[in-house]
Amino acid sequence: NAGTEADVYISVYGERGDTGSRQLLRSQKPKKFLKGQTDIFAVEAVHLGHLYKIVIGHNGLGSGNGWFLDKVAIKDPLTDLDYTFLCHRWLDQGQDDGNIARELTVTDTSTFPGRQELQLRREETWAAEKWKFQEGNTLQFYNRLTRGFICLSPDNKVDALGDKKNKYGKVFFIWMYA
Repeated sequence: NAGTEADVYISVYGERGDTGSRQLLRSQKPKKFLKGQTDIFAVEAVHLGHLYKIVIGHNGLGSGNGWFLDKVAIKDPLTDLDYTFLCHRWLDQGQDDGNIARELTVTDTSTFPGRQELQLRREETWAAEKWKFQEGNTLQFYNRLTRGFICLSPDNKVDALGDKKNKYGKVFFIWMYA
């Protein structure tokens, strides 16, 4: 009972956008989504660049609609890169956590060369900026649209007027654009 007769949908996300929800219709096998079977589908879409996540699920209709999904592998025909999304969970209202859809992230970071660089930049940025969030500091956010301040004080108070000359000492401005 690990296969499904329900309609299965997938959305593929990459650095240049996503496919939107697509029903997986024509497998290269005569009967799709059977227990222990690997199904292969062709999904036409614009090139999404490096892939980072998918959302896969089914509509929950039909007898025996619960489904155990091991993994999804995607081959990009333009770059010849393979992306693997591990699941190893039920998509079943009566099993596991009851969800019939899953969001899965790519498991092999080497297929997304920019991911390691992006993570390094995040860590470097946080290392350079975290001192602003230390105890005793006050943050003021300025919104150009409303021309107003929001002040976050060390005593956990929020002041929507955001006095520029604050008794708490250091004040840091973070410019937010709408």
